[in-house]
Amino acid sequence: MDLSIAAILAQDGITTGAIYALLALALVLVFSVTRVIFIPQGEFVAYGALTLAALQTQKLPATCWLLIAMGVGCFVAESAGIARHPSRYRRIGRTLAVLAGKYLLFPVAVYALTQSVLTQPLPMILQVALALLIVIPMGPFVYRLAYEPIAEASTLLLLIVAVAVHFAMVGLGLVMFGAEGSRTTAFSDATFNLGSVSISGQSLWVVGTAVVLIVALYLYFDRTISGKALRATSVNRLGARLVGIGTTQAGRLAFTLAAGLGALCGVLVAPITTIYYDSGFLIGLKGFVGAIVGGLVSYPLAAAGSLLVGLLESYSSFWASAYKEVIVFTLIIPVLLWRSLASPHSDEDEE
Repeated sequence: MDLSIAAILAQDGITTGAIYALLALALVLVFSVTRVIFIPQGEFVAYGALTLAALQTQKLPATCWLLIAMGVGCFVAESAGIARHPSRYRRIGRTLAVLAGKYLLFPVAVYALTQSVLTQPLPMILQVALALLIVIPMGPFVYRLAYEPIAEASTLLLLIVAVAVHFAMVGLGLVMFGAEGSRTTAFSDATFNLGSVSISGQSLWVVGTAVVLIVALYLYFDRTISGKALRATSVNRLGARLVGIGTTQAGRLAFTLAAGLGALCGVLVAPITTIYYDSGFLIGLKGFVGAIVGGLVSYPLAAAGSLLVGLLESYSSFWASAYKEVIVFTLIIPVLLWRSLASPHSDEDEE
């Protein structure tokens, strides 16, 4: 391996590591706020990429129908809750109207908007915005349907539900998009020469977007009221509830941010590689490895671990391409071993 090949591999590793970093941040956010190990995070990557691919071919994305179905399910669940406890609501009619607007009218409006613009080519920025508008609301809808009813359950039960949601979303992805993969148009076809290394414009888009989002998330958690509420919920869920912070709203917001980061990662990675209905699982799993390096609690360590995963995957593909996945996932073993030895342990009291 000469220096030019090493530089090319480093560029690929940093690009994929930036994607993994965003997914790791989303996983850490969801786990710290809701205690959910969000295995379906990768499905939002696939949904975002394949929705954008459908829009670029001027086809109605099937995710529009899924959004409507999820909205109907959420409305039915909310209405059933009101019917069981009508005394908790002063104005039931007004509450139902608000819920209908949120869960029924909004998905239908997104469907109508998408249907109306399919006949004319859209600029890339509008295509991306529409794809995100379709996919991101699925995050809080998934939380309302699958996790909110069992928000106080054990972590094991939440993990089991996460696995079930993953399989359901993968199956729906196969039904909606088929088994064939898709690749979207690149944001930029420009290339920049840095010595003997050519840097693609798409790689700069990926890394630049990741940096901007990481900085934006830092400012959001440090400077805004809702961000501080999320951080308080992640530190002490019971204490946050006692001081008036709604943990349900915090969970929905966490899932919204996670869905947004996942869908945006799909949009960014789709021009680089072909995305299939089940491609998101492997991408999300590598983001999970980065999150494990951060202990599922530290955002900077999760981002750094994800860059390490990207670089390790890139160089492994050169030296031992057949074993690159094994090498990447083996990284979990020394990290968990070190954390097990470094963290204090207390023996359980014998009964």
